[in-house]
Amino acid sequence: MWVFLVHCNLRQFHRIFLCLYVLWPPMLSQKRNPDDGDGSADGDNPDDKRRKFCFMSVVRDAISLQSMQQLLEPVIRKVVREEVELALGKYITNVQRNDENDAKEIYSSGPRCFQLKFVTDISLPVFTGSRIEGRDSSNLMVALVDTLTGEVVGAGPQSSAKVEIVVLEGDFEGGGDNYTVEEFRNNIVREREGKKPLLTGETLVSLKDGIGLVGEISFTDNSSWTRSRRFRLGARITDDNDGTRILEAKTASFVVRDHRGELYKKHHPPTLQDEVWRLQKISKDGAYHKRLSQAKIETVQDFLTHLYVQPSRLRNILGPGMSTKMWEATIEHAQTCVLDKKIYVYKPHDLEQKSGVVFNVVGRVMGLLSDYQLMLTTWLSLHTNTGKKWTPLMMKLLL
Repeated sequence: MWVFLVHCNLRQFHRIFLCLYVLWPPMLSQKRNPDDGDGSADGDNPDDKRRKFCFMSVVRDAISLQSMQQLLEPVIRKVVREEVELALGKYITNVQRNDENDAKEIYSSGPRCFQLKFVTDISLPVFTGSRIEGRDSSNLMVALVDTLTGEVVGAGPQSSAKVEIVVLEGDFEGGGDNYTVEEFRNNIVREREGKKPLLTGETLVSLKDGIGLVGEISFTDNSSWTRSRRFRLGARITDDNDGTRILEAKTASFVVRDHRGELYKKHHPPTLQDEVWRLQKISKDGAYHKRLSQAKIETVQDFLTHLYVQPSRLRNILGPGMSTKMWEATIEHAQTCVLDKKIYVYKPHDLEQKSGVVFNVVGRVMGLLSDYQLMLTTWLSLHTNTGKKWTPLMMKLLL
């Protein structure tokens, strides 16, 4: 008990002492004084009296101690719990503060870790002999970033280093970004025997303020002969960095096809003047292409015009062999075509010149001109009788 009281703070000691002060006297008063006992009968043996008194005292003390324990136990438990929670809270706070200080110290005084990254994704598909580009026909871009902050390293000797672009195996994962220099080097793909260098062009890039633009590069061979049948592009620093580890970059894997396949490449997005087989699900000289040609539908513009003016006829031309899923894929691809901004107005001779139909270059109705006021297609869709009235006129004009 006294050991526990010594370890408690002064506030908790006062609380326990007050409980002992209040509870102890009544318990002591319950003990019988040997001198206050009932008078013993004459002739009793003194040894018997002493033995009886000692036994009764032990019983009273045991009962008193048990009562005190039952009264004090809840108070002591509460005090211990509060002290443990307080000490544990202080310990956790100190640990967190020390961890934050250690992290700040590591970041400020520890060695910085850099990594190369491809900022832009490669535009697919990729063909041999064709320039490797980023999305939207942009240049591929490589950046040197700080792995701790994720920001581009725009200052220091590394920000103007030279970077080499190489070809990697398509199945080289390297544990995400956790791989060694040796693992990266072992996954570089070289040209086949007797072939030209696998990657030609401006394979060396100079960083400026931590960013470098990749110039004209292209593949001389397809990827079908490799173990994964796919390639990756990688980037690594060629300069000496005084032992500083700069993690190499790698793109997602992709297939490189022979340039002959580019002749049948689908255009994304297609143009109005593209041949109709440039659309998805329509193969050159295939069954759908022949049917469309027989119906005088030769270009993407012809396809879109029939789609907006006579969609049911266009569907019948392609026939039941084209599933609904294929039909929807072809339409979706065709509708990505970039249209010019020309607008046309049709004014029937039997109506006043102040009324007519407004449509775009592929015959899609944009609105109705009535009394020199333009009502958009949303209005026409709500007034079906008016829409039906103008549909035959549009078909007569465009076909």
